[in-house]
Amino acid sequence: MPSIRFSALNTTHARQPMEYDSGDQRVSEIFGEFVFNKPTMREYMTPEAFRSVASAMDKGTKIDREIADQVASGMKSWAISKGATHYTHWFQPLTGATAEKHDSFFQPTEDGGAIEKFTGNLLVQQEPDASSFPNGGIRNTFEARGYTAWDPTSPAFIMGRTLCIPTIFVAYTGEALDHKTPLLRALQSVDQAATEVCRYFDKNVKKVTSTLGWEQEYFLVDTALFHARPDLKLTGRSLFGHAPAKGQQLDDHYFGSIPERVRHFMREMEYECYRLGIPVTTRHNEVAPSQFELAPMFEEANISVDHNSLIMDVMEKVARRHHFKVLLHEKPFAGVNGSGKHNNWSLATDTGVNLLSPGKNPKSNLQFITFFINSIKAVYDNADLLRASIASAGNDHRLGANEAPPAIISVFIGSQLTETLDALEKLEKGSLSPEQKTELKLNVVGKIPEILLDNTDRN
Repeated sequence: MPSIRFSALNTTHARQPMEYDSGDQRVSEIFGEFVFNKPTMREYMTPEAFRSVASAMDKGTKIDREIADQVASGMKSWAISKGATHYTHWFQPLTGATAEKHDSFFQPTEDGGAIEKFTGNLLVQQEPDASSFPNGGIRNTFEARGYTAWDPTSPAFIMGRTLCIPTIFVAYTGEALDHKTPLLRALQSVDQAATEVCRYFDKNVKKVTSTLGWEQEYFLVDTALFHARPDLKLTGRSLFGHAPAKGQQLDDHYFGSIPERVRHFMREMEYECYRLGIPVTTRHNEVAPSQFELAPMFEEANISVDHNSLIMDVMEKVARRHHFKVLLHEKPFAGVNGSGKHNNWSLATDTGVNLLSPGKNPKSNLQFITFFINSIKAVYDNADLLRASIASAGNDHRLGANEAPPAIISVFIGSQLTETLDALEKLEKGSLSPEQKTELKLNVVGKIPEILLDNTDRN
C-alpha cells in the first residue's frame, strides 16, 4: 500500500465528529427563511404584482413586463434585507449539474455614487452563451445566442449571498437546452389532458398537478481517502481496486445506527435544507457500507426537481465542512449497491383528490380506474422512451444486477387491483359490484398492535 494511503487512513482515524448545533429554533421557525415564497411576496410586493405572480403559479398565466418591474423591486428589497449582494439566473443545462452567472445589484451613478438596481428585464430574461453548453448537436459552435427565462412557478431563493432565480434555458431558435423546459412542457400537457378527463367526474376540477417525492442515495468518503484515489477525483467512481474484506454480505449496514460523524453532517445539511424550503423528513443508512439516503415530502414535480438539484449542491458544500466527499455517481464501487434516485409520483386535482389512489372501493371508483388503466397503457406504449430517459453510462453499471429497479420496465399492481381489472375484462353488461375494501390485518404477537396491511406488496 503506498504511503499516501497509510497517511490517509491515519488522518481518517484521527478525525473527530464536528458537532453541529442549530440552537433551540424549531423547524417551523426557520423553514423557507431564504425563499421568496407567497407569504414573503405579500410583504414585499404590491397587491397587483402578488396577484399576477400567484396567478402564474396557480393557473399558468403569463406575467406582464410592467408587473415584472414591480416583482423585481420587491424581490431585490427582500434579497438585500437578507444580505444578498448578487443575483443569478439558476438553470439546469445538460451537464448533470446546475449553472449560474452572478451579477451584482450594484450600479454606479453619474455623480460617482452607487445604487442597488434590479429591473424586470433583468428578472425575466438573461443571455448566457449557448454554444458553450452541451446541446446534443442541435447548435453549431458559432450559434451562440441562448436565453434564460424566469420560471415564476418555482420560487427564488438565496444561496450564500446570491439571489438565485430558477429559469429555463433555450436556444435562439427555441430548442430546449436544459432539463426544465421539457419538464414544464410535459407538466402542462398532463395538466390539460388530465383536467379534461377529471371534468367528466367533477366539474369543479380546474387543474391537475403532477406530484413527486424523490429519494437521494449517496456515499460519503473521508476527504483524505478521496484525495488518495485519482480515479475517484477524476471520474467520481473507482476504476480499479480489491473488494473489501467485509462488504454488504450481512446486510447489517441498512437501517443501522448512523455514525456520529455522519449524523452531525446530516443535521447541518437538513438545517440548510429547511432554510431553503426543502421539506427533508427522512435519513438512514443504506445497504452498502458508507452509503446513506435522504428523502423529502412530496411536492409539485417542477419544484421537487429543482429541490433535488439544489440539495445535491448543498450536500457537497456541507460535506466539505465535515471533511467528507459526497459521491453521487450511480455505481461508484463494484461489488456493492449503487445509488438510486427513486421517484414516487402521482397526480392530484386542485380539489384534493389523489387520482392514483384506489380508495375504499376500487371497483366503483371509475375515475381511479380511468387513470390507472391509462397509466399502464402509457408505460406499455412508451417503455422504450422511459428506458431511454434513464440511459446513461453510470446507470449501465448499476441496473440489471441485484438492485431496484431492474433493467426492464414493469408495472406491479398487486392482487386486489389485478382482480379489479380481471372483473372489468369479464364484464359483459351491468356494473361492477362495489366491494367494500376490508382492512387486512396481520396479528404477529399478542402484545404487538395489529399490523394493517396495504392492498399489495411492492417491488
